[in-house]
Amino acid sequence: MKETKYIFVTGGVASSLGKGIISSSIGKLLQARGYKVTIQKFDPYINIDPGTLNPYEHGECYVTVDGHEADLDLGHYERFLSIHTAKENNLTTGRIYKSVIDKERRGDYLGRTIQVVPHITDEIKRNVMLLGNRYKFDFVITEIGGTVGDIESLPYLESIRQLKWELGQNALCVHLTYVPYLAAAGELKTKPTQHSVKELQSAGVQPDILVLRTEHELSLSLRKKVALFCNVEEHSVVQSIDAPTIYEVPLLMQAQDLDVTILKKMGLPVGETPQMAPWRAFLDRRRKAEQTEPLHIALVGKYDLQDAYKSIREALSQAGTYNDRKVEVDFVNSEKLTEANIEKALKGMAGIVIGPGFGERGIPGKFVAIQYARTHDIPCFGICLGMQCMAIEFARNVLGYSDANSREMDEKTPHNVIDIMEEQKSITNMGGTMRLGAYECVLQKGSKAYKAYGKEHIQERHRHRYEFNNLYKEEYEAAGMKCVGINPESDLVEVVEIPTLKWFIGTQFHPEYSSTVLNPHPLFVSFVKASIDAASEASV
Repeated sequence: MKETKYIFVTGGVASSLGKGIISSSIGKLLQARGYKVTIQKFDPYINIDPGTLNPYEHGECYVTVDGHEADLDLGHYERFLSIHTAKENNLTTGRIYKSVIDKERRGDYLGRTIQVVPHITDEIKRNVMLLGNRYKFDFVITEIGGTVGDIESLPYLESIRQLKWELGQNALCVHLTYVPYLAAAGELKTKPTQHSVKELQSAGVQPDILVLRTEHELSLSLRKKVALFCNVEEHSVVQSIDAPTIYEVPLLMQAQDLDVTILKKMGLPVGETPQMAPWRAFLDRRRKAEQTEPLHIALVGKYDLQDAYKSIREALSQAGTYNDRKVEVDFVNSEKLTEANIEKALKGMAGIVIGPGFGERGIPGKFVAIQYARTHDIPCFGICLGMQCMAIEFARNVLGYSDANSREMDEKTPHNVIDIMEEQKSITNMGGTMRLGAYECVLQKGSKAYKAYGKEHIQERHRHRYEFNNLYKEEYEAAGMKCVGINPESDLVEVVEIPTLKWFIGTQFHPEYSSTVLNPHPLFVSFVKASIDAASEASV
């Protein structure tokens, strides 16, 4: 294929309809046909990136291999397509404006007046075309965050208008809207979709394909009505009905020939329909797993919002499928955990995940959960701050340092078992003093972590500022907590475990970021298996 094709995915009526899932599903279907595909997300907010956003505001902050703090939709892209995204795959209005302002300050515009059109829109267009021009993708799918009609989205819609005009058949717009059901009237209403399309048209963009999000089956006559009033061909109106899992969506789109419609509109040969055998095999296995007795895993953290731990939840779900067991993730608010209620809070839990995060809030509850897991030999998985809490709890209750802490929580702690290490300061690819992105790790042969991975050298993604203090390493190892994963360049500790327990592992990195549908993360698969075994033992 000579020229890159560009697909824009916009949304209307309401937010949270699943533009990221539709974008990922389109990407998966095109990828299954042999095309080289990538997806990028444009977010209309003025923050430079989501790194400083509260998870309650925007869900989890996803981290790419190259160390970019990104929108959580990039996690969907990677999980669906088994690809690596990078900084170029996620832009915000803040980054767009900063780039233009930096150029203006350097004098790049030769004294011209800087305006939204053409300077901001040109910068948006440049970033849309960048992936296609630099990496020669067959398809670049661009998801526009927010909802049509938002004032923040206008520069992006203007950029799409220009690109559709300039690229002709090489550009296409997929618009996702909502068709509500009015229970009192017993009817599905298309008027919100009509208004959303009119709003898009008022920006000069005619959608080529409409995807109608719905909880109820849409009749053929209703879809014909939408097509008529929105200037879209009948076969280009598809429904996205509620599914048991987001991973069913690509097949639901394929059943309505969404990929065929896209190829025809872009002047490409259709060929045979790909069977997507591995994907279907995963879904078949998942459906069977969902029929089993739920395995309850406690996710101990302070953010009582599903999207705040999205990648962890998906990694646990995937690991459950590959262990042929339904995993039920039960959020446990660490702010409310005490020694008095811990047994009740964790009753019936086969395993415990100590979640990542920043700051002191909810930390005491994590210590209580970790001590309970350690002393009752319940499989426990600590991730990033969770791993650091494992180290602090061990120092307090096993090493005897009752005042042990992280420098993050107590700057004056006399036993800083977690600190900013000198070795870290020489490492590149930092966000301030943060370690961001993928780093090497060497696993100790014979360790549980090594057995899970099945190899000695691994590479995982980081997002943290503080590290295990190597000055205490010998004491930990002598007392039974082993440092089994080490960064070969800096000698920083990446993985700790207590080998005498069923499964008690903490990782300084975020393994959940690299778990995908067809390649579940080995640590999560191992953890879920250990939890199944522990639950079986407890029931005997």
